[in-house]
Amino acid sequence: MYKFFRALFRFVFSFFFRWRVVGRENIPQDGPVILCSNHISNWDPPLLGSGIERQVNFMAKEELFKIPVLGWLITQFGAFPVKRGGGDRSAIRSTLQLLESGKILGIFPEGTRSKTGELGKGMPGTALFALRSNAVVIPVAIIGPYQLFRPVTIVYGKPVDLTEFKEAKGGSDTVTATTDHIMRQIQQLIDTHKA
Repeated sequence: MYKFFRALFRFVFSFFFRWRVVGRENIPQDGPVILCSNHISNWDPPLLGSGIERQVNFMAKEELFKIPVLGWLITQFGAFPVKRGGGDRSAIRSTLQLLESGKILGIFPEGTRSKTGELGKGMPGTALFALRSNAVVIPVAIIGPYQLFRPVTIVYGKPVDLTEFKEAKGGSDTVTATTDHIMRQIQQLIDTHKA
């Protein structure tokens, strides 16, 4: 079912948005990966997953799973629920287990869509997952806007080197520094590839 929806979205992005995919060779063929992307539209999750061959799994707010049809659809497309507004330990465990099993997590560190299109402040969850797992962290830039028959570009960057942060003592300062480092990599991709 995932492959069917991916093919469908690829058609939509190719025909209606003239999408361009850059850097898919940077995605490891196997093993755990965290795709960290900016967030400008509701189209971002399917775009993030459609650009590569491996399946991408997403956290999504639990309210979406209660909506008939939509809840089923996003489950088929690799989403799992998370409670907003606090540390959902169940979702954290699910995420770390997913990475331990060698899968790909797609995440938007800003936590919500940017109203201005500019990259916002990163939330600490992404850094926690990166520091607590052996996942390869890939920064991703989505460059819109999503307008019919206008190009949309998705750029998968080179893996982020987190060695210095993993060797640090840990704590909130390390998490903050890791988050900022990842966000800078995303911003660099946006700046480099923006038309």
